[in-house]
Amino acid sequence: MDELRDLNTMPVPSELRNNVFVTTIDRFVSYIYNWGRKRSVWPMMFGLACCAIEMICAAASRFDIARFGSELMRPSPRQADLMIVSGTVTKKMVPQIVRLYNQMPEPKYVISMGACATGGGPFKEGYNVVSGIDKFIPVDVYVPGCPPRPEALLHGLLKLYAKIERQSVREVPWYQKGESEAIPVPILGPDLIDPRRLPEIRARLAELRAQQGGPPEASAGSEKGV
Repeated sequence: MDELRDLNTMPVPSELRNNVFVTTIDRFVSYIYNWGRKRSVWPMMFGLACCAIEMICAAASRFDIARFGSELMRPSPRQADLMIVSGTVTKKMVPQIVRLYNQMPEPKYVISMGACATGGGPFKEGYNVVSGIDKFIPVDVYVPGCPPRPEALLHGLLKLYAKIERQSVREVPWYQKGESEAIPVPILGPDLIDPRRLPEIRARLAELRAQQGGPPEASAGSEKGV
């Protein structure tokens, strides 16, 4: 509303400054659009570990996430616009999380809840744990703690509201021309491979084979092998 009232640089007669608001279409539409959107964020209903218990508590009567318009947790990603990654992210679970994220419609946001989802927590560098979900999907808000209390999750939700409030309808990617590309689903094998890193892996493999005197035709790698 401060932007709507900022008339010092507008060529408005002094007798009209108390009766007329002058602003740009982008500011006005963004303000009204974001004001309605930030109070109707629907989280997706899924949890991974102990942080999910705190997320459930945030929806209970003591903390009442309904005060912020986010009590409607949807069981389907196609009806949700907020993914709360709550708990330990194992390598076996990452492909499912990326697949669910791709199925969410734009605009969509991600909250990384807890130390495990943010950086691996006490299981960091473990053989079956990912050191941060932000390595695979974009994260908007990080909520620290192990596990964070429901108040911390509500604070993270308010930080997300502040981010939504600052977005411009002219700059957000879901209003630009062209289709947004889906994030490639990681390949789960002996280890977890991000398809976006395949060129880097193949180049490194070719370098190692060249150092060992391997056949040049095998330097490009294969779809099944790497």
